[in-house]
Amino acid sequence: MTLYGIPTCDTCRKARRALEAAGHTVAFRDVRAAPLTAAEWAEMVAALGDGVVNRRAPSFRALEPSVQDAAPADLLAAAPVVMKRPVIRAGDAWHLGWGAPVQAALL
Repeated sequence: MTLYGIPTCDTCRKARRALEAAGHTVAFRDVRAAPLTAAEWAEMVAALGDGVVNRRAPSFRALEPSVQDAAPADLLAAAPVVMKRPVIRAGDAWHLGWGAPVQAALL
């Protein structure tokens, strides 16, 4: 299981702790320190859709309008902190966020 996020994100930390407490082996991927390739971003967007971009985040609103209008995979490659977090890949299944449906599916 891989959890994609940033180490300073409280939700990512909560998800990681809960998953590990439930017995899962979690590999954490810091999308800033270990950037994803264009193909990895494209795969994530194909699986999760445009919702993987958090357009309500202050980091998104701070971007130039030309960057905001980019395709989701290109936008995430340019500014990975605008990714809605966490993104969890468990085998072939992708999960976005840490809400009740994701927790029910993984815990």
